[in-house]
Amino acid sequence: MSRLHQSRIADFQEVLGEPTVALSKLRELCFSGIPFDGGLRCLCWKILLNYLPLEKALWSSLLKKQRDLYSQFLKEMIIQPGIAKANLGVSREDVTLEDHPLNPNPDSRWNTYFKDNEVLLQIDKDVRRLYPDMAFFQRPTDYPCLLILDPQNEFETLRRRVEQTTLKSQTVARNRSGVTNVSSPLKTTPSSLSEYEVLPNGCEAHWEVVERILFIYAKLNPGIAYVQGMNEIVGPLYYTFATDPNSEWKEHAEADTFFCFTNLMAEIRDNFIKSLDDSQCGITYKMEKVYSTLKEKDVELYLKLQEQNIKPQFFAFRWLTLLLSQEFLLPDVIRIWDSLFADDKRFDFLLLVCCAMLTLIRDQLLEGDFTLNMRLLQDYPISDVHLILKKAKELQDSK
Repeated sequence: MSRLHQSRIADFQEVLGEPTVALSKLRELCFSGIPFDGGLRCLCWKILLNYLPLEKALWSSLLKKQRDLYSQFLKEMIIQPGIAKANLGVSREDVTLEDHPLNPNPDSRWNTYFKDNEVLLQIDKDVRRLYPDMAFFQRPTDYPCLLILDPQNEFETLRRRVEQTTLKSQTVARNRSGVTNVSSPLKTTPSSLSEYEVLPNGCEAHWEVVERILFIYAKLNPGIAYVQGMNEIVGPLYYTFATDPNSEWKEHAEADTFFCFTNLMAEIRDNFIKSLDDSQCGITYKMEKVYSTLKEKDVELYLKLQEQNIKPQFFAFRWLTLLLSQEFLLPDVIRIWDSLFADDKRFDFLLLVCCAMLTLIRDQLLEGDFTLNMRLLQDYPISDVHLILKKAKELQDSK
């Protein structure tokens, strides 16, 4: 380990060792990248995403409270509906006339169950193909959810629910505004579910945990529910927490990810809500902002893209909505997120990163025609994120 690396770790440990974490110091350190060692990143992200308070004395009681709350969500939203279907034989009150699968009453629990299945199918389709170039999400977790997998109970897991559901998945192709193809050309996906190995009973894959997190989020946030692409936001968070070297944290990766994801979505959810697209907080405004920033920094390149009628929604929609999670490999996405989460103006820096990405390929863009340039922007050619972040920082300093 280099001396510089050791001294950076020491800097982090010093800030995190104080009874009250100095947020501005922590932001400054995290902005330049957080070392993975000793679970530093997981801890810093939890603070930067407002999950952990700055007073360390409050951590253990808060964590206990939140993790208990999450267990409650599991019981109410996954286990209870599953019991209604499980063949318990002890109490059959669920199958009385009032709550019968064919009951036309919109308040019927079955009606809710079937409606939920539509959302679940879309989530399922998306999470099964998270980062197909990495085996991680297909592997079994060391901490399967015992509440659900307890063999005594035969609860219905979400995976089994999807397998048993005969709903047509066509009902849930919820794409946004036509121009956006959320998945990038980098990511090839297995063509059928049969290509996945099925884990033995009592095990669950990491993607199943992510599915649960998204399903519970959708149930608790009916106004936005689930929109394609949220899987790409939760993926890096969960991966980071589930690979924490400290097993006491790692064991609670699911609950901690859920709350950090919820907090992060509270900040970026407007990007996912179609009715807000053109408002000040919506995605169109942010895409335009990428172009107005580019115009300030590099007017020649800006005019070239305008002249070719390359609209920011052709590429910046995905860059901004998914916080660049589709443009780079996962370890690089995580490094970019260190800087994004550390940005106290929350995601202003993301606009500069997008501008940096454009200016770094300016020569190719100035020479290319529409087709070539669209290909460059939709399958971004530079993989060195350090170069991109450095350029973004220069743009920030040159204001």
